[in-house]
Amino acid sequence: MRWSVLDQSPTPEGRTQDLAIGESLALARLCDELGYHRYWVSEHHNSGSIVGTAPEILMAAIAATTRRIRVGSAGVMLPHYSALKVAEQFRVLEGIAPGRIDLGVGRAPGSDRLTAYALNPNANALDEFPRQVHELQLWVTGEPLPADHPFHAIAALPQGPTSPELWILGSSDYGAQLAAYFGLPYAFAYFFTDGRGVEEALALYRRNYRPSARYPAPVATICVWALAADSEDEARRLATTREYWRIVDFERGRRSPLVSPEKAAAHPYSQAERVRLEEIRRKALVGAADQVVARIEALARELGLDEIVVNTWTYDPAARRRSYELIAQACGLHPRAAPARETEPERT
Repeated sequence: MRWSVLDQSPTPEGRTQDLAIGESLALARLCDELGYHRYWVSEHHNSGSIVGTAPEILMAAIAATTRRIRVGSAGVMLPHYSALKVAEQFRVLEGIAPGRIDLGVGRAPGSDRLTAYALNPNANALDEFPRQVHELQLWVTGEPLPADHPFHAIAALPQGPTSPELWILGSSDYGAQLAAYFGLPYAFAYFFTDGRGVEEALALYRRNYRPSARYPAPVATICVWALAADSEDEARRLATTREYWRIVDFERGRRSPLVSPEKAAAHPYSQAERVRLEEIRRKALVGAADQVVARIEALARELGLDEIVVNTWTYDPAARRRSYELIAQACGLHPRAAPARETEPERT
């Protein structure tokens, strides 16, 4: 099974937000060396918790400083933008790292309504998503748009022998149906729904899949939230940071920086909050590395998947790096030695 990474550039309380971007670059290099298959970065706006607002820019830095790992977006929130501009950005990224670029796109705003309006005041933007995906699919692969299309004469440059892999992201049946219709890979945001609806979405995607030239058979994955530490107790202590964020912040409409495990443990949860806390803990993929990997592999078998994407938050960035190291060891990934850098040609 392939193991991949989703990084949302989480930011902790007490540190400036720009440091989260540097942590993302460092984690990408580590995951490249550890043997992970993909490294995806997300797009969110106006959030004090996760500050990856421009995945295409972060991807360029990651692609230029890694050697083997695939680099992608999970995703570009396409209704905010022009499909042509996104295709051009990712054609440039493909030039930076040929054969290593993934273009994951989603329909959700990745923000609140006001911020979404500030990004694109077109009230009909969401309705245009299927058309945008179709145009993007052609532009990003270098295929011409239909002869009767008003943009038929336009190409997304630069062209080359390889092209990005286009993925549809979602957490509902809508994305599954769209990916199936266009014959594209599909990634379900399992961590966002706590797994609700995943069986139905994957079944719908596979049942209605229309083969495409690049993807003759359906290609699917899910993204889970998981955390491993050197002991189960330590992992559960570290996980209190996200538990607090989920219950005290996210489910009340707030997007605050991550708090420390100590602050999370000291919070006076109400009885209703404690019930929610226990529900989260029952489903959590948290523990020692062998426990976490065993549960993820069982989930992958149950859903018929050969790839899993892992998302991890911790208050301390070192603990997040350690979690990915432990998971890599437990699932048998093969570390990659960094190759020697090529000597730049002499300039005349």
